[in-house]
Amino acid sequence: MKENLRVRRYNDGTEIRFDASGGVLGTTSQTWAGTGREYGAFTIYANDSTGTPSNLTSYGYLYNWYAAKGIYKTGVIVSTDTLNICPSGWHVPSDSDWNKLVIFIDSGTPAADTTITGTQSTTAGGMLKSTLLWASPNTGATNPSVFSALPGGYRESTGRFFRLGTRTFFWSATEYDTTAAWHRVLYNNSGTVDRLNTIITKSFGASVRCLRD
Repeated sequence: MKENLRVRRYNDGTEIRFDASGGVLGTTSQTWAGTGREYGAFTIYANDSTGTPSNLTSYGYLYNWYAAKGIYKTGVIVSTDTLNICPSGWHVPSDSDWNKLVIFIDSGTPAADTTITGTQSTTAGGMLKSTLLWASPNTGATNPSVFSALPGGYRESTGRFFRLGTRTFFWSATEYDTTAAWHRVLYNNSGTVDRLNTIITKSFGASVRCLRD
């Protein structure tokens, strides 16, 4: 998809839990994350749903990884507790799906998934970023892919909001370990796409794009 996800339910109609705590800055009171909150949840950057344009209008929702993975009840991945946040016929891209996308954007040639760590590409970020809304210098942004990545920032596991205008984090559906999952990061001051598993935990709020099955 060429827009960030903005759904409030899994595609079977089950509600995703919404968190509007903390006002503009967010909160450190652990209402957003913490022990016992290992389930799907979503939020709006700075709780701004009414501005003109609002952060919701511009950037969509921020979801934790549990929502991206469709974990609703137990906090662990089991067959009876995995829903789909994407519309029918779509899914949250795996780490392998992201690898293939970045390789193709970088080279113009479809390629099989390869094992990549750290900085995945120093140029694909510019081809994936929108030319709008990013803070200067928005390095390399040309957007020929029409992926139109936007700088939606993120919500830390503490509940605080950060980096609107200068960063975007996209979830993959691929777990790294019990606390982290693979994700991609783009920057306003670089054309880089980073493939990481340690910068943010599963409780962080990040953007989601869906991929057609």
